[in-house]
Amino acid sequence: MNWYHALLAPGLFANPSVQEAAVVGALVAAVCGPVGMFTVMRSQSFAGHALADIASTGGSGALLLGLSPLLGFVVFGVTASGTMEMVGTHRRQGRDLVTGIVLGASLGLSALFLYLTATSQTTTGAAVTILFGSIFAVTSSTVWFAVGVGGAALVLLGLLYRPLLVSSVNPELAAAQGIPVRLVGLAHMVALALAVALSALTIGAILSTALLIGPAAAALYLTRSPGRAMVMASGVSLVVTWIGVALAYDSYDWLPSHQGWPVSFFVVLLVLATYALARVAVWRRVGPRRRKAVPAGAGWRGER
Repeated sequence: MNWYHALLAPGLFANPSVQEAAVVGALVAAVCGPVGMFTVMRSQSFAGHALADIASTGGSGALLLGLSPLLGFVVFGVTASGTMEMVGTHRRQGRDLVTGIVLGASLGLSALFLYLTATSQTTTGAAVTILFGSIFAVTSSTVWFAVGVGGAALVLLGLLYRPLLVSSVNPELAAAQGIPVRLVGLAHMVALALAVALSALTIGAILSTALLIGPAAAALYLTRSPGRAMVMASGVSLVVTWIGVALAYDSYDWLPSHQGWPVSFFVVLLVLATYALARVAVWRRVGPRRRKAVPAGAGWRGER
């Protein structure tokens, strides 16, 4: 069993914090896969990044009030998602301008809330918890709250799957078929906010879009089917999160400090490696003459 202990630290699966982290990681993966796929298809990666930064304000505010950061992530994220979708929807420049202004103000408030928390409470590591996540510190009550948030996001996507798919591929066709494109877009933004909140709980607010966008983009390079892309993206998210948890637990025996490396570092690094491998696989498959600008989603959109 020496090879086993060389790969996995003793007591990994018996540790309650690791068990709860594994459950949360599975939930986040199940939500980030389908939500991330639609986010990439709709070219709203910047919106996801903006929501993540805005959600940090809610998380830091909730922490200041002694509440669960996840509650703050959800409240601020959902509120901001509605504002971003309804203001300047038909004018990209106006939408980006509003998003940038709101984003700057939110980060300023987040800095203030984290400062007040650090100076008025004995809680340590508040900034790290909000910005970079602390999946090992997730409590049982937070796990059940996360299950409810993830379930709401999946139910919302399930109810709107076909109109959301049509409006993501061809908004003009969707409008011609009587699909309320703007309402569907708003619903997607709400689901995106919920997914960002869960991802922020895992790897932190400022890194959450890596787990949301990276696996989905890699999956859309490799498959023609939206359904398979969702499953593949969720699978990638699950694998990188679980490996990240195992490596972070094992890193307590590593140099230089023997205090453990953050889960978020391993997860983001694995997401980047997965995305790079997907790009290489597509480039090798399409041949040297067609390696220029193969966009994410080319596998199912028939753009090869």
